[in-house]
Amino acid sequence: MELKKVITAVLSMAVMTAALAGCGTKDSSSGDKKSGKSGNKTFTVGFDAEFPPYGYKDDNGEYVGFDLSLAEEVCSRNGWELVKQPIDWDSKDMELSSGSIDCIWNGFTINGREDAYTWTTPYVDNSQVVVVKNDSGIDKLSDLSGKVVIVQADSSALHALTGDDATDDNKALAASFADLQQVGDYNSAFLNLDSGAAEAVCLDYGVAVYEVANRGSNFKILDEKISTEQYGVGFLKGNTELRDTVQNTLAEMSKDGTLDKIADEWADKGIDKQSLCFDPDAKAE
Repeated sequence: MELKKVITAVLSMAVMTAALAGCGTKDSSSGDKKSGKSGNKTFTVGFDAEFPPYGYKDDNGEYVGFDLSLAEEVCSRNGWELVKQPIDWDSKDMELSSGSIDCIWNGFTINGREDAYTWTTPYVDNSQVVVVKNDSGIDKLSDLSGKVVIVQADSSALHALTGDDATDDNKALAASFADLQQVGDYNSAFLNLDSGAAEAVCLDYGVAVYEVANRGSNFKILDEKISTEQYGVGFLKGNTELRDTVQNTLAEMSKDGTLDKIADEWADKGIDKQSLCFDPDAKAE
């Protein structure tokens, strides 16, 4: 009986040790949500991976873009580890509210969303424009009457045409279309445009420049603009502490010329340095 008790005790201790070891492995592998491989604080940026030149996957399968380059510099200066998190644009609010991402940094328009997020001050002036095929016969916005027009779902272009803050002229323009179609990404939009399934795509100017430059000479950007807007970095409403850190870091980058330098590095992808509007002395609200 004594030998049996000893064996039972040893087996029980072995089971407990294995269980504790298992718990330790789980904790160390999952780690603190804000601690990366290097042990530094992580900064998770949510972005649309089909939104060049601000955020996209390059030919090497790497996530790159103007906004991601800015985020990398912000992380470098704060000793953070950048986590690039591609998201479905329609799910961006859920990703932010759940804590899956720390911010939305992806050509994210402030106008019309001022009260929905905690924002940095604007850093890019942008416009909503229209891209058509060169041989379409479409030269001005009024020529879009009776045409099939594509926008990205929940995009600035969609809001500019049909949102609560859309101008009367833009609402009338949208009403003149044969159909206003929504797609998930701009690759799908341009495939539809190229095939003739649609006659026009409405989108951000920077993205339009990139797409036209990288898709041959079949497309053109109309001179008339649908609207103008400004980009900022959007945080969960009330998260002023993290916003202020990013805001102050961007101010440093603006003052020492790094913001301009990064814009120059992306000039051949459609980033116009003249569109930068970040005021290092402005205070985020």
